[in-house]
Amino acid sequence: MRTSHADRSARTRTALLESAARGLSRYGYGNLVLDQVAKDAGYTRGALYHQFKDKQDLVLAVWEWVIDTWRAEVEEFVGQESEPVAALLTLARGHALFCRRDVARMAIALRVEFSGQDHPVGDVVERSYALLTDTCRLLIEAGRDNGSIPPGPPVDVLASAYIGALEGTVIALAGRAPHDELLAARVAAGVLGLTHDPRTEAPQ
Repeated sequence: MRTSHADRSARTRTALLESAARGLSRYGYGNLVLDQVAKDAGYTRGALYHQFKDKQDLVLAVWEWVIDTWRAEVEEFVGQESEPVAALLTLARGHALFCRRDVARMAIALRVEFSGQDHPVGDVVERSYALLTDTCRLLIEAGRDNGSIPPGPPVDVLASAYIGALEGTVIALAGRAPHDELLAARVAAGVLGLTHDPRTEAPQ
């Protein structure tokens, strides 16, 4: 069965987005070379420019694709948890699994690179971080309210620490499955002040 032009174009676009995401994770925005992105995806520079008008257009599309994929593979399962601690640990484990795509450093690289700048890429990255922080803050508040998360630092501070610790862990443990998933959950539990949770133990 022959594939349609639309199907081929969609496959090309996805391959280029995945390649660019890996490149951003490794090199950041300024050092991302579009020729290399196309080559690593198995396409020509012309194919890339047929899909995207320039680097900024490509990176904005990459960010949208990464966020949409993260929501489908991580956030959806977080939302299925009825308890806030379970949701936060599910987020930690899911994020570790998601970052096995070799995109673990992409978000933090872009955030640091565009810090303090007025730039479309930096702006969309900061908006995404704000939404994630707010999600974590609400879950921590709910955990404090039901007694599953102990008192401690202000909720907004704890939410930022949770995200920072999780990012640092998955970056440091990139390529070290299955320890990345387990230790991401343990780090998250530690930041939240949980003394012991069976969901952070290795399977027997």
